[in-house]
Amino acid sequence: MVMRMATIAAKQQPTEIIYPDSDGKPMADNTLQADAMTIIYNNLRAIFADDPNVFVAMDLLWYPVEGNPRIRVAPDVLVALGRPKGHRGSYKQWEEGGVAPQVVFEVLSPGNRTAAMNAKRRFYARYGVQEYYVYDPDTGLWQGWVRRGRRLTRVRQMEGWRSPLLGIVFGKGFKENPGLSRPDGSAFITFEALARMAELAERRAERERQMAERFRQQMLEAQRRAEREERLARQEQRRAERLAQRLRELGIDPDTLE
Repeated sequence: MVMRMATIAAKQQPTEIIYPDSDGKPMADNTLQADAMTIIYNNLRAIFADDPNVFVAMDLLWYPVEGNPRIRVAPDVLVALGRPKGHRGSYKQWEEGGVAPQVVFEVLSPGNRTAAMNAKRRFYARYGVQEYYVYDPDTGLWQGWVRRGRRLTRVRQMEGWRSPLLGIVFGKGFKENPGLSRPDGSAFITFEALARMAELAERRAERERQMAERFRQQMLEAQRRAEREERLARQEQRRAERLAQRLRELGIDPDTLE
């Protein structure tokens, strides 16, 4: 009887639901796709670097429904406004205050099929995405959809389009460069360009440091010269005072001497 009750209790214990952090698929099918994804991801992170409540991720599994790990998708890049920065193994929406990623980006590869991309768009429409953008690095062209009620509707003219939520501006890309601009109008840049800019800034800072050090040394030397001249002047003044005193002791008024 005791054994039977233990068996029943064991059967009644809920099974832990596993939400894998990987779907086993590669992040990108080729370097062209990977470069475009990386540029979009890095520049979006840079744009929102000072906002602690904007989360940007690349190739991160998003689970919109608690209790059903089969409902999932891994956008190439996602942006969740109002969610704190930080590391995550996956984006579980119920652990994010129920907030769905508002903006997602996909970069096409030769392996993408129209049916699969349409299925993704339906998924994003169903689970709360506000803006959905697709880039084709082979043509440099963008496609975009924005939410109108329950649907994601097509943006008819992408060149010059400004994202309502992110403020970035879309243009025609070329190969791995997706042709995007930041809200201030500056173009998205590659990691290599960013590294070169950082190197140039470091060199400029070093030159300025050296110039400042030379100026400091010059000022110190000028101060030392002034102090030496002041000491010599004081010594000369003391010698003159001693001579005048000696003349007075001899009965000579030094003021009458030329």
